[in-house]
Amino acid sequence: MWIKFAIALVPIIWLIISLGVMRMPAARACVVGLILTIILAIFSFKLPVIDTMTGALEGIIMGIWPIMFVIVAALFAYNVTNESGGMKTIQDMLATISTDKRIIVLIIAWGFGGFLESIAGFGTAVAISAGILIAFGLKPIQASVISLIANTTATAYGAIGLPILTLAEVTNLDQVALSFLVSVQLCILVILVPFILVILTGGGVKAIKGVGLITFMSGLAMAIPQVIAARFVGAELPAIAGSICSIAVTIWLTRWHEDEEESDVERPANKDLLKACSTFILIFIFVILASSLVPAVNNLLNKATMNLVVYSGKNPNTLSINFLSSPGTLILIAALIGGAIQVSFKKMMQILVESIKGVGKTTVTVCAIVGLAKVMVYAGMTEALAAALVSLLGPVYPLFAPLIGALGTFLTGSATSANVLFGNLQLSAATSLGVNKYWVVASNMTGATAGMLSPQNIAVATGAISREGDEGEILKETVKWGSLYLVICCVFLYGTGLITGMI
Repeated sequence: MWIKFAIALVPIIWLIISLGVMRMPAARACVVGLILTIILAIFSFKLPVIDTMTGALEGIIMGIWPIMFVIVAALFAYNVTNESGGMKTIQDMLATISTDKRIIVLIIAWGFGGFLESIAGFGTAVAISAGILIAFGLKPIQASVISLIANTTATAYGAIGLPILTLAEVTNLDQVALSFLVSVQLCILVILVPFILVILTGGGVKAIKGVGLITFMSGLAMAIPQVIAARFVGAELPAIAGSICSIAVTIWLTRWHEDEEESDVERPANKDLLKACSTFILIFIFVILASSLVPAVNNLLNKATMNLVVYSGKNPNTLSINFLSSPGTLILIAALIGGAIQVSFKKMMQILVESIKGVGKTTVTVCAIVGLAKVMVYAGMTEALAAALVSLLGPVYPLFAPLIGALGTFLTGSATSANVLFGNLQLSAATSLGVNKYWVVASNMTGATAGMLSPQNIAVATGAISREGDEGEILKETVKWGSLYLVICCVFLYGTGLITGMI
């Protein structure tokens, strides 16, 4: 068992060294990791060549659809709004609410950042939030750290639920049930993170004074809608609903509690604001219509589905390609309609082409990491890792399950990739221990939200503020808060799991 464990660990060690130590570009590191995994699967785990290659091909296809399709559609929606000036209009509206930097951070980094993460994901929220906060007077490094820490819990439902949808896909678990448990696990963190943001903004715990209620309600207004949306809709809407409610509650309480000075920024006209938000409003509507909340529409759209069996070995997974109900399709249609209100058709097509061109390296990274994970599963490498870890940790394994998800995000810079990499390992471990598999697999997603520790995400933040080379300074801060985040996460999940009988 331990020999198999050591061999199965090689691809993960490679990713740790190549990404974390050598700082190799993610695309190159993941491709080398895929090749290395294929070699080990064939020669060490005796998986036939044709089965190994078709297993990798299944992962590559899954990397393109639905993962990259959702990414491109989400980026296209954001880029159209940004190009038309709509994003500036949204920013100007937010700037009229308050001059208190603590409130601005709650609205921009927490609420608006959560909304951007829910729509676009993949670093967009960090880059945009950091830039806006600097414009409001925060120091560049401070703005980056705040944006990274704010961009945690919402990543579970980023890019219209892509991380959880992918986790459900690779583990063959029900996405609605999985989404609901993740929202429950994240509750304590959703309430605590706003307090951390206020502390960082004001330079200490005393900064909470005067905005304690607003801070608490900003988190609670994010948490409750997330749980409700996850329970009744699934992974697509929780972060969208939560971020919108959090912004609304924070603004309402701010206006009720304080007599703010007038902002220098003129409030945009309602017509302009509606136009700027049109794409995101349509995404919200389309996702609801296509969800199980509207069975007639949901069933009709799901008829346009193609099922593929790619893997040639035993117990193959069936890939379901949902042409009409895919989040990518819904976002793309909404972006095209909303974009038509804002820019010309020719301009929209230019933006679409540029959006596709801009994700070339990301496509290689995602396809390689999904292919790697699939080969590990079919070769029995993931099962070997799980067996050894369960043997070593025994019944306390669930306590460390979130750390494995966090390791995945550290390695790949993506909660989606972390779920692909370790989702089946968690599933195998839960099955071996005889505990609730949904709870343990959801723990992987919850731990994977600690993206502030990822070198790639930190690089996005430094690039957004033109401070390349300051990654070390940012990492010092994020490691401190990220460690606290994970300790709370592990203890809360383990304790709650014991009390509820999940573990």
